[in-house]
Amino acid sequence: MRDPHVPGSYAVCPLKALTGLSCPACGCLRATHDLAHGDLAGAWGMNPLWVLAVPLVAALWLRWFTAAATGRPSRAIPVRAGWVGLAVVLVFGVLRNVPALAPWLAP
Repeated sequence: MRDPHVPGSYAVCPLKALTGLSCPACGCLRATHDLAHGDLAGAWGMNPLWVLAVPLVAALWLRWFTAAATGRPSRAIPVRAGWVGLAVVLVFGVLRNVPALAPWLAP
């Protein structure tokens, strides 16, 4: 099994390689690996936004799966929720590259 914490075990983020900036998804693979191994603190250190998003994504998937399994149509997610989600991701992407916040938000 590969450990994403080992340099060279997986590809490098193209944005990070080209600009040196961390994208909002940088660290998600390592955070997922840490969550799967029960290391919440390690996951939080890699990508706090992903750690907060995983329960939401799981709940939405469970809602969809339950509706599909029972044959009931699932309600659509409001468009406003998509715009709010996009804004959160963009703000997180900017804030994690602010040098003063890097110790808490950078992977």
